[in-house]
Amino acid sequence: MLRIDPSQISTKDLHQYLVSAVAPRPIAFASTISEAGRPNLAPFSFFNVFSSNPPILVFSANRRVSNNTTKDTLRNIQETGEVVVNVVSHAIVRQMAVASIEFDENVNEFDKSGLTPLASELIRPFRVAESPVHMECKVSQILPLGEKGGAGNLFICDIQLIHIHEGVLNEKGRIDPHKIDLMGRMGRMYYVRASGAAVEEIVQDMSVTGIGFDGLPEALRYSKVFTGNHLGMLAGMPALPSAESALELAASDARVQSALASSNARAALAEYAMEVLDKNQLELGAKLAVMSVSV
Repeated sequence: MLRIDPSQISTKDLHQYLVSAVAPRPIAFASTISEAGRPNLAPFSFFNVFSSNPPILVFSANRRVSNNTTKDTLRNIQETGEVVVNVVSHAIVRQMAVASIEFDENVNEFDKSGLTPLASELIRPFRVAESPVHMECKVSQILPLGEKGGAGNLFICDIQLIHIHEGVLNEKGRIDPHKIDLMGRMGRMYYVRASGAAVEEIVQDMSVTGIGFDGLPEALRYSKVFTGNHLGMLAGMPALPSAESALELAASDARVQSALASSNARAALAEYAMEVLDKNQLELGAKLAVMSVSV
């Protein structure tokens, strides 16, 4: 493996390794305003929500590596203690990219990006009308992490009010990942679109105690056919089906009958099991997996 000592590499190169490895990251499209009333809009991908009660999000504005200067967002928050964190959907990702350009401090990024400023209800900074979610925040703390280029300034933001476009909600009133169509940041020029085939459901019942990998039969645990993800699904179950109940499938499942009649029944059953597990049909997949090491 490539071994990197952070003290022995340039900050510029270290930054790229970090943001390429810790990815994708959500994007905080931060809207601030100066004490004099100048709006500013800039994206930050060192961002996440850290608490639900109280509702707190955190993002960082790093000092520029090239000249060790700070961004307008930091100065504005220092002056006003307020920020709107807007999320970035695919529909506005190119406009967000324009807002990321280092414009002069007197330039209004809303004008440059073609995005629409929308008055907030509780704080001074504007919301981004085209963003599907806006979070009006008061900044309770600014934590400087260093004085050199690349050092972060963490903003601890207390969420005061959340606005969600109804068009991104499903019939239960929850945010639909395909409708909100969020973008995530990766290394260099790479982004990821978090919708469509990129979204995968990982269902794990947290109310039961799984048997774990060490609870799997050795023939399954050390299988050279099943992947770690397939075995992880089985290891998360409270118990595996018995070999007897698995073999009962032979009476009703034509593909099982065909597999058992083949020259390599174990391989055929394992292939069937993996196909079923990939469709999140856990109970059937578990029976097929058990059967594949029992025949």
